[in-house]
Amino acid sequence: MKRETPRNRMRNRTVSLSILLCAIGVILAGKLLWTQIIRGHHYEDMALGQTEGIQTLYSPRGTIYDRNGKELAFSIMVKSLYADPGMMNVSPEEAAKELAPLLHKKEGDLAKAMSQKTRFVWLERIMDPEDSEKVEELLKDKKWKGFGFFDESRRFYPNGEMAANVLGFVGYDDKGLDGLEKSLDTLIRGGTNKQHILTDARGNPILKSAMAPYKADKERSVYLTIDQNIQFYAERALDRAMSETHANGGIILVMDPKTGAILALGNRPSYDPNHFDKATEAEFKNRAVVDIYEPGSTFKPIIASAALSAGTYDTQRVWHDPGAVWASGHAIRNWDDGSYGDVRLVDILKFSINTGFAHIGLLTGGKTLTEYAKKFGFGQPTGIELPGEGSGILFDPKEMRAIDVATMSIGQGIAVTPLQMVQAYSAIANGGKMVKPHVIQSIKNPDGSDYKVTDTEYSGEPISQTVADEVKDMMEKEVSEGGGTNAKIPGYHMAGKTGTAQKLDARNGGYLKGQYIASFCGFGPTEDPRAICLVVLDTPKGTFYGGQVAAPVFKEAMTQIMRYLQVPTLDDQANHAKPQNKPIELYKPKLPPENAKEFRLPSFTGWSMRDVGEWLTRAGLGFQPDGSGYADSQSPGIGARVHRGDNVKVHFSHHD
Repeated sequence: MKRETPRNRMRNRTVSLSILLCAIGVILAGKLLWTQIIRGHHYEDMALGQTEGIQTLYSPRGTIYDRNGKELAFSIMVKSLYADPGMMNVSPEEAAKELAPLLHKKEGDLAKAMSQKTRFVWLERIMDPEDSEKVEELLKDKKWKGFGFFDESRRFYPNGEMAANVLGFVGYDDKGLDGLEKSLDTLIRGGTNKQHILTDARGNPILKSAMAPYKADKERSVYLTIDQNIQFYAERALDRAMSETHANGGIILVMDPKTGAILALGNRPSYDPNHFDKATEAEFKNRAVVDIYEPGSTFKPIIASAALSAGTYDTQRVWHDPGAVWASGHAIRNWDDGSYGDVRLVDILKFSINTGFAHIGLLTGGKTLTEYAKKFGFGQPTGIELPGEGSGILFDPKEMRAIDVATMSIGQGIAVTPLQMVQAYSAIANGGKMVKPHVIQSIKNPDGSDYKVTDTEYSGEPISQTVADEVKDMMEKEVSEGGGTNAKIPGYHMAGKTGTAQKLDARNGGYLKGQYIASFCGFGPTEDPRAICLVVLDTPKGTFYGGQVAAPVFKEAMTQIMRYLQVPTLDDQANHAKPQNKPIELYKPKLPPENAKEFRLPSFTGWSMRDVGEWLTRAGLGFQPDGSGYADSQSPGIGARVHRGDNVKVHFSHHD
């Protein structure tokens, strides 16, 4: 055997090592090929999953305006504060102590949030601008790391509680949760901005990166039939009544009887949608839309209209009131247990004689009365654009006893919604033609074109013009001579009807002892009705008759509304103030800059109420008008310094 030489041994080892290294190289090359080429996309996705996230930001919702273009709800961009506990150079406890008073939160809750094992945690969403500014200053002064802001959309309601139950509110994720914000959510909600968020090799977020921002679609805007000034007058009158009567709740509705446009809709209790998180369920409730109640005597004009239309009664018939009308073994009596003697239909309505209406109802019959009630829109929703509308309750004619017919005739035993009442009264005010209530005037596309326009829609013609005029004349006497005298407005002919009814016990059935619904519904001027106004007070304390507590609310609100609409009084034909020859736009002073918190008042002398109200509203000031005609004095005075949010009282009078 030949002995291996050292040279051969070295050569063999070199060959073996080369083969081994080549094999390792082939294996590594194969692995690299597998990792980078064949499975490259898989590992790329894994890497991005560890280093990339997506933050969804919401663009502003569409603006909601009143009928005159005044902003009722709009969106602004505000800041939301986040923290990255992994990057913080301050302890959660110390940071919480400093941030708690600025964020209006408890220290313990903030400390707990910043102690989480996470790379991202919200500390406060949708901050007030003044709060975010204070936090920014704090972070800068302390040189804290691991904190930052995102811009988000926040809904703002410049008038606070005004029309809150109509507008509703928007949640933190830009979703409409009540009112029109809810029912129109899909139409006016802004799109979303998706922002890619990168992290470094250690997983630290580079939160300000924006590799792929996607611009959200522009939004539509909404114009309501609500008139901000009329809404103010209506709610102010309702607030005064709530303060004086200490009622559990209140409703005021104002509608144009010719078009069905809701000019004002107010509820009490209410809430500030800017701070909806502090409100209760009772405050969220839009009573004017969802509540049902027994209308009491405000239903009597409907009964009179039905009897006249059906021919079961007429205006000339004389009936002797015996003081009691019996039905199914029960006596229907008048509120004072008295008898009114010989009366005609005008007297029965004017003095709200229960026995008379029970008599008329029994002559007409339950089937006919129910048919006409349905023609007037009762028993079904009006179809307004607001959510949760009620239907009301009517008797089944096949099951009605005589007592049911008699109680229905005085507005009891049935239930209606406030919207149904103003809709029904529009038939009487509008020559027999009943209009459908609506609160949306139009919806505009981002380019200003019309997406939708609401036209006047007639929901029926339950009575003829002759019957409507007859009942309207009788309702006018109710205000001028009967139980509705507290609704009289100097200079105008008004028509209306008072109502007082026991409150339904929704839980146990029957009625609640000592609890009443006081109401008044009317319209005017009777020669050419411009507005219907319904006032409902739930369980007023002390005096509870509609003619004493609800009619004065009608008077206060409608007095201002007539002046605002520049409806001439009976005497205005002779000495009506002539408009200024010089267009007011020529000398109307400029509005203060939007960022001006304090500025001087101009002179409003000679301005119309509409022009003053528009200028003050656009300047961010409250408007308290007094009188009618053209401005002759103001408080604060000309040149006085005011702050945004201050109230300005302006007196108006007629000049020769």
